[in-house]
Amino acid sequence: MKANNNKWSMIEAVIFDMDGLLIDSEPFWRIAEKEVFGSVGIQVTASQASLTSRMTTKEVTEYWFNFKPWKDKRLAHIEQQVIKRVGELIDCDGQTLPGVIETLERFKRAGCKIGLATNSPAVLMSQVLSKLEIGHYFDITLSADHVRKGKPSPDIYLKMASSLSVDPSRCIVLEDSTSGIAAARAAGMAVIAVVGQYFYDNIEFDIADVRIGSLLDFYDDQINILNKMLKYRACK
Repeated sequence: MKANNNKWSMIEAVIFDMDGLLIDSEPFWRIAEKEVFGSVGIQVTASQASLTSRMTTKEVTEYWFNFKPWKDKRLAHIEQQVIKRVGELIDCDGQTLPGVIETLERFKRAGCKIGLATNSPAVLMSQVLSKLEIGHYFDITLSADHVRKGKPSPDIYLKMASSLSVDPSRCIVLEDSTSGIAAARAAGMAVIAVVGQYFYDNIEFDIADVRIGSLLDFYDDQINILNKMLKYRACK
């Protein structure tokens, strides 16, 4: 049951993104895509990889096939090769990002329901939770495999709210990408952008309700702000 504390009064659930928030897996995706798409004649540069970094694996595979079609290998096979390689890198080098455990503990102590919503495939979501040993914190976990459209569509966040039996207006979301923030806002949720110091002043993150550099910067002040925002929106 949620703690009877005024600063939490409107907050019933918190939903976490995964890649770039719980684990620094972005480099793993770049390595895997460079290797796998390179095997079918596509040279993926860093700038090109940034264009597809927030797509689902299926969308990325379709993007590169449309850019430069290959022969002999089915799209589904290439997609699975990327996923398999990312999984190998997670198993070898995956580490919990700073502040993750402390933040999960804070919400758990407050009695909030906790969800995980990621554009990554379900198999990688399970691998990350196992590798980081944090699966027990989450009441519900959803991947792009569980919805028709991935982020920036709000589908996964709306499904998460329904699965947690919580109104979207009483959910807060922690995201590190503009597509994820857009998805959460479209679902009617309050959003904390965890953007890193390098992107902190990027105006693209202005759509978030609160902006912090890392989970280590997540304090009670942000909780109070979000609680007040949710109260205000509920009264409109």
